[in-house]
Amino acid sequence: MNFEKDWSTLFEDINIPEVFCTEYMKDAPGDYVKIYLSMLMFVKQHTEITPLEISKQLNLPIASVEQGLQYWEEHMVITKKLGDYVINDLKQQEVNKRYSPKVTSSPEEAVKNNSMNVKRTQAINAINSIFFQGVMSPTWYTDIDSLFTKYQFEEDVVISLFQYCFDRQALHRKYLFAVADGWAKSGIVTMQDVDNYYAAFEKTNQIKKAIAKKLGFKRNLSEYEEAYIDKWLSDYHYSMDVIEVALKKTTSKTNPSFDYIDKILTDWHERKLKTVPEITEFLKTQKEKQKEFKQLDFSSLTNHKGIQKYNDTQFSDLSHFYAN
Repeated sequence: MNFEKDWSTLFEDINIPEVFCTEYMKDAPGDYVKIYLSMLMFVKQHTEITPLEISKQLNLPIASVEQGLQYWEEHMVITKKLGDYVINDLKQQEVNKRYSPKVTSSPEEAVKNNSMNVKRTQAINAINSIFFQGVMSPTWYTDIDSLFTKYQFEEDVVISLFQYCFDRQALHRKYLFAVADGWAKSGIVTMQDVDNYYAAFEKTNQIKKAIAKKLGFKRNLSEYEEAYIDKWLSDYHYSMDVIEVALKKTTSKTNPSFDYIDKILTDWHERKLKTVPEITEFLKTQKEKQKEFKQLDFSSLTNHKGIQKYNDTQFSDLSHFYAN
């Protein structure tokens, strides 16, 4: 005895995995979502379909359909096999991400791992409760585990990382990992590292505000202007006292530029001048040389002897007279 259905497929339902809505749909272009839904429908109807037919049905350029298929393939939603596409089981993939086989370990390792797991579980529960009201998406668990394994962050550091992104209304995966990369490059692993990082950040921020004020800016510094200051502080290791000496040299400028200030500080850096006394002495020497140069009787240089005498002196190279 066989059973057959006697109704149109027009009114049938399509099962859409919830994980697709929470983890994939939010970042996907709208046309790509249409393509995914069409694929689900064709699979349910056991209909053979080509990119061209999808293009006609959705009224999309075939290039867009092909790009959409490639997009879902890169995001592991579909898999290409011998010219065909297989729609992956997204729910099973999430289970696989969280599955870790048991391994044999010594009693000491077991105690250590158990203690670490307790701390991490507490941290994950705190993140779930504070930032997701207890309904954290499954893929966040994998991302959090990556923060521990890839960056070796302590539990409190991971919580602080989520707080940092949450406070800036940017609690999404791309921004969170961008910040994590920045923290890792700054050598952050422990909460003490985080405290030191924030202290240095605040000090830098205060210096940036002080520079803008001294230059008479009524606006915030641009990204490129801040990059100059970061270079002076991080690469040249100059203090605000040294930078202020350079700022004073812009008083004769109508519109002082950061490029002009950077040339001054870069010159000092290349001359290995590090402190205000060293720079002050250098500027004093340069001023005296310029004064001496101005006092030269240029008329005496018009004859051959004058030129020869001039060339034999320390002033044969005039470039040093024009140092900052």
